[in-house]
Amino acid sequence: MAYTAADVKNLRERTGAGMMDCKKALDEAGGDFEAAVDALRAKGLAAAAKKSSRTAAEGLVGVTVSGTKGVAVEVNSETDFVAKNDQFQDFVRKATEVALSTGASDVETLKAAAYPDGGTVADKLTNNVATIGENQQLRRIKHVEVANGVVVPYMHNAAAANLGKIGVLVALESEAAADKLEALGKQIAMHIAAAFPLALTADDLDAELIARERKIAAEKAAESGKPAEVQAKMVDGAVAKYAKENALLSQIFVMDNKSTIQQVVDAAGKEAGTKIVLKDYVRFQLGEGIEKEETDFAAEVAAAAGIK
Repeated sequence: MAYTAADVKNLRERTGAGMMDCKKALDEAGGDFEAAVDALRAKGLAAAAKKSSRTAAEGLVGVTVSGTKGVAVEVNSETDFVAKNDQFQDFVRKATEVALSTGASDVETLKAAAYPDGGTVADKLTNNVATIGENQQLRRIKHVEVANGVVVPYMHNAAAANLGKIGVLVALESEAAADKLEALGKQIAMHIAAAFPLALTADDLDAELIARERKIAAEKAAESGKPAEVQAKMVDGAVAKYAKENALLSQIFVMDNKSTIQQVVDAAGKEAGTKIVLKDYVRFQLGEGIEKEETDFAAEVAAAAGIK
């Protein structure tokens, strides 16, 4: 599998490793980008689970709440310029409201739903592409709901009300006063935006992610040269640490840097005189997981001019 100079650059940005280390890792991995990431991490040359705030696509995330229900929707565009367009923003806002009112939980269902201005959501999206002149796509949807309590929305880097780069919803199940839950929910939402949890609990973490971390930990342990039983404990410890750092309830609260989120929720419940349960959450970061193809403008111009 071949790789390009852009792959080396992206690997450096993803891992923080040196250029030659990145090139060697890609050589050894046959150009497989993710395998090269794992190899660098196993050798201790990459920052573990480095998280980047860079987005890989443009557009907007929308969030909206009604009563005890909330939804987040991501709509992508080709450029940030379109994300600032009033027509595009109006579409994201209304599509998010339609997702909440209809309960549409997947993109195709939402596209088929009636749009407030007439036609379907898909019809409006097609019209936007034609009039704005840039490709746009509904990417993903997620709902949260509680039987009794609140769903708190939060938008980081807001472009407009409930529209922006990182949208968060926090679902708190409780009989506590709504204003107390709202305040707690906003603090937790701000933590989620900053700390990027991968699941609510350790048990909810993706099995493939855990297997990948175990493999990396095993390679590191093997390089230590220690007895097999010690290596096994090293691996178990590394996986447990990964799970603790990436599951929301066991993460350390960014606002006090000492309590876990579970402890923060329990303390709030004790103060309110009734149990509070952090039932669910959503964190949508614009472009998360999308690889944006980088183009060399000078090379494109040269190619168009027939210059090699």
